[in-house]
Amino acid sequence: MDLPMPSLGTGASVEPALVFALPKGRILKELGPLLARVGILPAADFADEDSRRLRFETNDPGLDVVRVRPFDVATFVAHGGAQIGVAGADVLMESDSAEIYAPLDLGIGRCRVSVAEPAETAGRDDPSRWSRVTVATKYPNIAQRHFAARGVQAEVVHLNGAMELAPGLGLARLIVDLVQTGSTLVANGLVETEVIAQVTSRLIVNRTALKTRPEAIGALIARFRAALAA
Repeated sequence: MDLPMPSLGTGASVEPALVFALPKGRILKELGPLLARVGILPAADFADEDSRRLRFETNDPGLDVVRVRPFDVATFVAHGGAQIGVAGADVLMESDSAEIYAPLDLGIGRCRVSVAEPAETAGRDDPSRWSRVTVATKYPNIAQRHFAARGVQAEVVHLNGAMELAPGLGLARLIVDLVQTGSTLVANGLVETEVIAQVTSRLIVNRTALKTRPEAIGALIARFRAALAA
């Protein structure tokens, strides 16, 4: 049963609408049914990928939603442009912001951050003997932390896409990337050699906003918690 969304306003005092940052793409499609159960109904054109609008009103005058790139959700929330958001654990690991509080695992967007390398070289060398390695990734912080924990210096080639091309074109020995089914790796002659972290999407909150508007944000967290438990 869908949960009605109570107004996030606080009586007679008029506060600006809370801004809820949502990620474009696959996660947003998975998030749709959960938003409905929580009782958040964005404007009709929110679901229209051709819409030029980025900020949308909802059925509650105290809440607006913005549609941004997945990596940008954490930036908007950490800097207070949005008070609430939904971000993958991979994004949170990479940003590692002290300003972000992640109270709920939403259980959607399941995938993993993994190390992959060309199938023809996989297993031929002992990684424990490496002193340095070149890695193509959009997760430089995750990659460097992962290899540093093993005493390996990771020289990162920062790419925002098409990581699978990097080993074959001589840019890097390995890649660190988000993997869902692994089919893209296989299609490009790569194999997954290690899982760094399992990933799901989390409800995230700006810590300062939680202190200054605890009732409104706390109520929203409670609605999500109830919807997940239903």
